[in-house]
Amino acid sequence: MRQTGFFHHIGTFLLFAATVLLVITDISAPVVNSISMLKVNLDDRRTSVTSHPRITFGTFGYCVQDASSTGQDFCSRSQVGYDPIGVVESNVQDVSFSDYAADTTKGLTHVMVLHPVATGLAFISFLLALGAGVVGSLLASLCSLLTFIVVLVALICDFVMFSIIRNEVNSADNGSSAEWGAASWTTLVAAICCLIATVVVFFTCCSARLHRRRETRVAKDVPEGYGTPATRRRRWW
Repeated sequence: MRQTGFFHHIGTFLLFAATVLLVITDISAPVVNSISMLKVNLDDRRTSVTSHPRITFGTFGYCVQDASSTGQDFCSRSQVGYDPIGVVESNVQDVSFSDYAADTTKGLTHVMVLHPVATGLAFISFLLALGAGVVGSLLASLCSLLTFIVVLVALICDFVMFSIIRNEVNSADNGSSAEWGAASWTTLVAAICCLIATVVVFFTCCSARLHRRRETRVAKDVPEGYGTPATRRRRWW
């Protein structure tokens, strides 16, 4: 792997970066209040000049921040699947969602369990890439491809689900607004890192095999004894 070691290290680093980015997505609200996949600003419920009431939706729940007169935050418990539209309708005025939209978003929250699964797969890919052999690189590229597919499925479900909420809140014209949170972008960048890492690690694997075959062929073509260092004569003095 020494011929393509530099590119292999790039692929390994991308897998490590994808793991870190996916961890950030995993610890979004309610684990870390300020990290969200979608943020709904409740400007119509501002209790003071310094307060910024908002709802932050994460992988396993949500948080309602600065919405009360005491300024105390409320966060749901971490769980697989929750009702984001129910939270929005309880805190945002003049918004209405169809039953189909409510059922769709609630069902898609269960798909977000793929986020920690993708994190584990990305870390396994990183460990396999550290074993810089041909077999290790091949397994790392296959595992990285699987990670990319899992992240892509989770990413599509996330954007479909939160786009329904975002479009309705922004079109309500009630003083509230919705915007994508940092966790959505970390998931997107992680998917890109996994895709590039898959190509790079697979390329280094194939290139290493070609170099090994070429060296074997050259070694067979060299005549026996050719290129061996000559024995130094001993002088009588």
